[in-house]
Amino acid sequence: MNKLKNIDKRWFILAVIVIIVLGVGIALLPPVRSRLSTQYELLRTRIVYFFNPPSEAVFEPSEPNPLTIETAVGTARAEMLLTLTPKATSTPKAGPTVKPTVTTTPVPDTAILPDVIYVDQHGRWNYCGPANLTMALKFWGWGGDRDDIAKVVKPGSPNLNLEFIERGLPDKNVMPYELVDFVNIQTTEYRALSRYGGDMDLLKRLIAAGFPVIVEKGYYERDYTGKIDWLGHYLFTTGYDDARGGFIVQDAYLKPGKDLLSKYDEYQDGWRSFNYLFMVVYPADRETEVLNLLGPWEDETWAATHALELANQELTELKGNDLFFVYFNKGTSQVILNQYADAAIAYDQAFNQYSKWDTAKGNRPFRMMWYQTGPYFAYYYSARYQDVIDLANTTLTKTISKPTLEESLLWRGRAYSMIGDTNAAVADYRAALQVHADWFPAVQALQELGLQP
Repeated sequence: MNKLKNIDKRWFILAVIVIIVLGVGIALLPPVRSRLSTQYELLRTRIVYFFNPPSEAVFEPSEPNPLTIETAVGTARAEMLLTLTPKATSTPKAGPTVKPTVTTTPVPDTAILPDVIYVDQHGRWNYCGPANLTMALKFWGWGGDRDDIAKVVKPGSPNLNLEFIERGLPDKNVMPYELVDFVNIQTTEYRALSRYGGDMDLLKRLIAAGFPVIVEKGYYERDYTGKIDWLGHYLFTTGYDDARGGFIVQDAYLKPGKDLLSKYDEYQDGWRSFNYLFMVVYPADRETEVLNLLGPWEDETWAATHALELANQELTELKGNDLFFVYFNKGTSQVILNQYADAAIAYDQAFNQYSKWDTAKGNRPFRMMWYQTGPYFAYYYSARYQDVIDLANTTLTKTISKPTLEESLLWRGRAYSMIGDTNAAVADYRAALQVHADWFPAVQALQELGLQP
């Protein structure tokens, strides 16, 4: 009897070992491993956020020194932004000069573009940008897919031992200029541009003429605790219907997300969060048509000036939590216009509003600095280096479960460099390259120090 028990015990142990080996083998399969990685990150994030709620983190700017600001702004005008952005331009190649006048040609009450190929972001991590750009390109007949775009705009870690999806997992966001540059550099038959300060009449005019648009907007949903949460989102807009009172959109995040109606008021409220930024993708041989439709928005300086005027107007019309976004937009427009000292003051006011956020209406929009980096430009070029460092620290250590925002790492590194902490600067540049392999601004920053990436 004992002998039989020993045999049964050995078979049981062997069966357990076989099950464990099979389980490990299955877990190592790329699709399964990718899904497990995602679930692990979600669980880890929830635990971190439970003990350190990110919406409670508040950045407090310092008091600016006017004399230091004056010196810094003079330096900034010499350096400009050429050393802070990729070599590629986000502006279409030479096209006709457009007289900055607003067209008064009426548009129809309804325009819904046909043959839209819906692409979702499901099964991937932070794929809103690649999914929306894929839809925009496929509308014109492009044959690629969302992974083709992601491999360029969010290549992730340089660790080649990881699967592509795992390498790109830490990269939380793709900036608008990265999407525009993908079209203008990686394709020859298509072009793209982005502008701030758009309005709904302009979007309707473009759509009625056959050109869908991508906007970047704020998005509200309930988090796992039941509170209203804010996050950034791209939205492919392919039609409008005045009778129904909204735009027809393709939402890569929602299920279902095809041909949804976004009411005009809700659409504009979310769009405000990103200074009314829009992108247009179009065939290269139709560039003249697009620029004529844009009218004065063809001129980036005019568009930024117009966005600034919109922000100043909204400061007199809005109140409460909305003021955070409006002051932020004011600063963003002033950064584009190289008005760094004024922009820094606008951002100070935005963060002051952020500290007074009415949390009864929802969590603070703690992800804001994941998507927009204007405050770093403003504070850096106003010689407020400690503010750059403090803002980056708040963003990297209190609003995100892991410090994986390459833009925040880059700017903190630049600020460290300016105060003489070269070792900390180099560490941040290298950390940025672990999030986004071969990212040009970080590569350039290291080269400026005589170092190789």
